[in-house]
Amino acid sequence: MTSRICVFTGSSPGRRDEYRDAAVSLGAKLGESGYGLVYGGAQVGLMGAVADAALAGGAEVIGVLPRSLIEYEIAHDGLTELHLTDSMHERKALMAELSDAFIALPGGFGTLDEFFEVLTWGQLGLHEKPCGFLNVAGYFDGLFEFIDHAVEERFLRPEQRDSLIVATDVSELLAAITSYEPVHLDKWIDRTES
Repeated sequence: MTSRICVFTGSSPGRRDEYRDAAVSLGAKLGESGYGLVYGGAQVGLMGAVADAALAGGAEVIGVLPRSLIEYEIAHDGLTELHLTDSMHERKALMAELSDAFIALPGGFGTLDEFFEVLTWGQLGLHEKPCGFLNVAGYFDGLFEFIDHAVEERFLRPEQRDSLIVATDVSELLAAITSYEPVHLDKWIDRTES
């Protein structure tokens, strides 16, 4: 049962209005559907937009923010809970612990780092939680091309690529997360090759 969904996204609003619209839509849908939100704790950018919309929809919203980023990401002061950590490593571990699923919205290096870390933990069998992208305005298209290239070059299995949930619509993404069945595979493509 998915009760809290972690959203990784930018502390910047990005260039397109569609990014903010998607963050607001996702936050509102989380509240409407009874999900809690776990996110990076900021009140700015797409992070702030998804949190504000989830709060307005009645969702529990838990922020996790390293103390060192308080002045840059500007801690949100209206959350259900705000956890302050001593490092990024602690932030990511606590966000993963508090969450039942993960969604990436548009963002930069931090968003990708956080999302790919939990994705890797799943690949290693450390959790069986769904991981999905909300691909707003084709933002992640180039990334998916690279992932397909990694499959072609035998660094990923096709089943690992297929286990990624990708949607352009919030309702479709949440439905896929709700019905997710984990894939059980050996991480390695061929242990005899080196």
